[in-house]
Amino acid sequence: MTATQAGARPAGARRALPPPAGEPPAVRPPGPGRARTAVVLGGLGALALAGLIATVALGSVTIPVREVLAILTGGEVSREAWSTIVLDVRLPRALTAALAGAGLGVAGLGLQTLFRNPLAEPFVLGISAGASLGVAAVVLAVGTTGSATLVAGLTALGSMSVAGAAALGAGAVTTLVLAVSRRVSSPATLLIIGLMVGYAVNALVTLLLQAGLGDLSRVRAYIQWGFGSFNGTTWSQLQVLVPLVLAGLAVTWALTKALNALLLGERYAASMGLAVRRARATIIAVAAVLAGVITAFCGPIAFIGIATPHLVRGLLRTSDHRVLVPATAVGGAVVGLAAGLVATLPGTEQTLPLNAVTGLLGAPVVIAVLLRLRRSGQAVSA
Repeated sequence: MTATQAGARPAGARRALPPPAGEPPAVRPPGPGRARTAVVLGGLGALALAGLIATVALGSVTIPVREVLAILTGGEVSREAWSTIVLDVRLPRALTAALAGAGLGVAGLGLQTLFRNPLAEPFVLGISAGASLGVAAVVLAVGTTGSATLVAGLTALGSMSVAGAAALGAGAVTTLVLAVSRRVSSPATLLIIGLMVGYAVNALVTLLLQAGLGDLSRVRAYIQWGFGSFNGTTWSQLQVLVPLVLAGLAVTWALTKALNALLLGERYAASMGLAVRRARATIIAVAAVLAGVITAFCGPIAFIGIATPHLVRGLLRTSDHRVLVPATAVGGAVVGLAAGLVATLPGTEQTLPLNAVTGLLGAPVVIAVLLRLRRSGQAVSA
């Protein structure tokens, strides 16, 4: 028997490094390489910066980029009105779009990994339906009491009362789903339960709207909120939105090891010492906070949570969440800024419903993913 047959290391061969304690090599997927990572992250960062500047500069009134930079840096501007437009309207809108895109993208990434389903996204668990129920309840309350105190808030769709109602509704549905998750071991079953909860909550929303049809202006305000929008967010509201979204992103970054372990399934992750139920509850709770607060301030926004993780995976060609999480956050900001910019229809006084734009951008991505899975012979489970 030769030395090689006996297991000896051939001359010139590198000795494999032992994996970290409790973590086999399979749990830590190979990264895409430093060069590709740097190029992709740098490109996405440049696109996000360009999108931010374009969102601030373009609109019904086009403001030169040099004037925008002067306003943002405290320099002198040609027209004082431009400062008001940039600082009070467009900059909050741009920050909202970037934060919403980043939060929804990262939430979608976590849920797709947890459920091992490429079509999972923040709203499959009924979070947006719960937020819609909260807003519909406010509409009904105003309609039944005859009070006009909330009409202005419902019309502007940026008031804290509407945001609070949306957050409460999303939180109630999330609490229900988390309670169910403690009794269910199968991710596919939990996903289906989340879908059914969403359908049931949407049925309640329909009943509430039917009961509130006596005042069509309030129902119209609710429908307008449901279209989704990054407009109307104020600096005081950003004081709530910014820390919650950043906290959700930070917690997701702390979960990268757990997400990498879950790539091989919950049973394998449990054999590696991962507290699967706790990790599952944390991932769902973070996705709920991100999607809930974004829905509260921006309305239910579709497709960003589905499309962004797939776009980033395609660019990086990796499943390593140490790279995917930050890249998805930046990529989501790019998608959010692009969708918001298209929805404003620069150069005109008109705007498009945000969900119409995200649907047009996201649907082709989802179709491409399904076709790719079919060619590779993989099945998409519900």
